[in-house]
Amino acid sequence: MTNLLPLFVAIPLAGGFLAPLIGYGSDERRAGAARMLALLVGALLLAGSIAFMGAAARVCWIGDWIGTSSRPVGLSLVCDGLTELLLITVNSIAFIALIYSWSYIERFTGRSLYYCLFLIMLAGLNGVVLAGDLFNIFVFMEVAVIASYALVAFGVERPELEASFKYIVLGSVSSLFVLLGIAVLYNLTGQLNMALIADRLVAVGATPAVWLAAGCFIMGFGLKAAMVPFHAWLPDAHPSAPAPISAMLSGVVIKAVGVYAVCRLMFNVFGMTTPGGAMYANVLITLGVLSMIIGVLLALGQWDFKRLLAYSSISQVGYVFLGVGVGAAVLAGGGPAPVAGLAIFGGLFHLVNHAAFKSLLFLCSGATEYGTGTRDMHNLGGLKHTMPVTAGCCRVAALSIAGVPPFNGFWSKLIIIIAVAQAGYWSLAALAALVSFLTLTTFLKVQRHVIDGDPPAYERQPREAPGAMQLAMVCLTVACVLLGILLPLHQGWLIKPAQRALVSGPGYATAFGPPGMTAQIAQATPRVEEAGP
Repeated sequence: MTNLLPLFVAIPLAGGFLAPLIGYGSDERRAGAARMLALLVGALLLAGSIAFMGAAARVCWIGDWIGTSSRPVGLSLVCDGLTELLLITVNSIAFIALIYSWSYIERFTGRSLYYCLFLIMLAGLNGVVLAGDLFNIFVFMEVAVIASYALVAFGVERPELEASFKYIVLGSVSSLFVLLGIAVLYNLTGQLNMALIADRLVAVGATPAVWLAAGCFIMGFGLKAAMVPFHAWLPDAHPSAPAPISAMLSGVVIKAVGVYAVCRLMFNVFGMTTPGGAMYANVLITLGVLSMIIGVLLALGQWDFKRLLAYSSISQVGYVFLGVGVGAAVLAGGGPAPVAGLAIFGGLFHLVNHAAFKSLLFLCSGATEYGTGTRDMHNLGGLKHTMPVTAGCCRVAALSIAGVPPFNGFWSKLIIIIAVAQAGYWSLAALAALVSFLTLTTFLKVQRHVIDGDPPAYERQPREAPGAMQLAMVCLTVACVLLGILLPLHQGWLIKPAQRALVSGPGYATAFGPPGMTAQIAQATPRVEEAGP
């Protein structure tokens, strides 16, 4: 299974460079689908090996450059429960977005270049979650975001170009902070491998330089995750991008290059049981709460369908950071490991759920614009009569993000609220429930003005989306239902391994080191086997 790891980068990267040479046609579309399916099957095989074969972590060293255990120079790709959760999420959404693109992208020119950029972005996302050292996380992050800059501007109209320019400027600032954080840690530890950095930081202790590096990473990756107050690029970029790219940006890009990176570094490198752990946890909670509140309030006032979805993404990412932040605070304070595990479980489960229902909402918005020629909700309505498949999928996604049972969003929000209350943060639990009510209000507006009501006088007769677009939306609709009602079946092999990876902290990260490494991490690894719903 370890030998599969490089393929997650190699297959889409090779496909991306070959796409312009092959050209555009039915053969290319079938080849693209085959590549996505191969990646998804590989991710599921790795998940099975971790869940059912007891594989705590898998490491693949690229090249014969490992050297000594004290000064390794090899490049490593690593896979643990958290990596596998992101691989499945990223490649599943990419596969569905690719199917949706078959028909949607027909109205654009340069279609082979679209697939080229799409696959290069996917290669970068897979590389970010697989990289075992900080510099390669930075390199793969740049590969992914540079491709996404071009995809946001793919329509080459003024709004798209303006949004892409803003995205590039703020993305460059984000990358600068990340690179500065890497430089500080390299100066302190002499290492780029995350396991060895975690080992060295135990001896370094909680110094101002370590806090500076952590702050740089939170600001840099926080901007990629569009957390408040680093969110200014997202409301323009997501509405301007083609609908399948909006689904990728909101569903997986902000997760892989934002949420994943912050969680991996804060838990597995800096460590929440270190002297600075409480401060890191409080920062994550604060950013999560701000994102939840400000995101939903901004979404309430929007009438552009895609801009409303963009602002709600900020709010939903806040739930993820609230869950993992409270779990981190419990660990930092020496609290009960099951409570910390439950909070982190809820945050990670909501990450997966948000990828499903928010990607579905963006695909529905794209189908709505495709069929009606507008995304202004003042000029929409009655889609249940004219576009029944799109309307039905949109309704399920709206109920899911609003936290209505039995859909997946209800269960992850409920778990987060219960865990936050059990941790003693009663006011934050009440606030999370209030934000969920405001989210319900926001998407009742979507249902009232987009799905229900009488059809207005459209400029052209609305028509249902093509078959490929409908298939992609139906697949995500089924996922929103099954992720909720089948939680007892999938939690043990999908969510809990990722939860254990975070709760284990720097001690777990020793598995990423080179052969012969004997890191001495001065923390006890808490048992969290029973943590979860």
